[in-house]
Amino acid sequence: MHDTPQLGASLYVPTTHCDLVAIAAAKKLADLRSVIFCTEDAVSDADLPAALANLGEALRHCQPRPGYHRFIRARNPAVLETLLDMPGITRIDGFVLPKITALTLDAYVRPLVERGDAPVWIMPTLETREVFRDADMQQLARQLDAAAWRERILCMRIGGNDLLSLLKMRRPRGRTIYETPIGQVIARLATTFIPYGFALSAPVFEHFGDVETLQREIQADLNHGLTGKTAIHPRQVALIEKHYRVDPQDLDAAERILRQDAPGVFELHESMCEPATHRPWARLVVEAARRYGKLTPA
Repeated sequence: MHDTPQLGASLYVPTTHCDLVAIAAAKKLADLRSVIFCTEDAVSDADLPAALANLGEALRHCQPRPGYHRFIRARNPAVLETLLDMPGITRIDGFVLPKITALTLDAYVRPLVERGDAPVWIMPTLETREVFRDADMQQLARQLDAAAWRERILCMRIGGNDLLSLLKMRRPRGRTIYETPIGQVIARLATTFIPYGFALSAPVFEHFGDVETLQREIQADLNHGLTGKTAIHPRQVALIEKHYRVDPQDLDAAERILRQDAPGVFELHESMCEPATHRPWARLVVEAARRYGKLTPA
């Protein structure tokens, strides 16, 4: 399998997009870490044949490029089968699987596992009414954790807009998703899936002209343990990843916590550091600094 992708802000691009070929070839938006070509909600039923043809043309122009990872969001299991038969599909790093539940999971994963091609990454998306039931999410977490293909799961994605739609809502302007009923749902998903070792990716923020609220939401994502975020406009990407830079004091603390000779407890920057409990956090901080760098003074 390919090296583990560093997703950062994953830009969703409808497969009807007029520049799909250039984006897939990294000739446009070349600074992206990851892109997800969407054949699901962003494509109408009437446009699906043209969208798949456009994607097929884009696959012809995909070439390996270090640090640039391409994924496809499959519309449904039948479309996934069609995608897997496309020439050049092995140039894709993985698939986003929409509306995953304990019952729908197998229909998506079976064709991916049964194929003899090189293994690809899988990103199940949590966006159905089952997400509102703790018992269903706990069952799904156990099911995924026990799967023979467990190591292929790159992260779990949260479909914030689909969850709001189930409540007959749209995110209000000027409000983060944590200021809606979905906020408490995300908190429960974090406490359900992260302890099993699954990363969670944060939902899209569709009001891309509202920079202040997006910044508040990114900070709330981080406070909930979410890593990576869906972007739906190119100008969101740099802003999201800017917030992933690490505070120098946090990096200093993380590096000291990870030292083999670190004491059982010590004081640093007027905070208590306890390596036995803070090491998981410290590893994430060091990794984030490696990926995104450190914050610089304003």
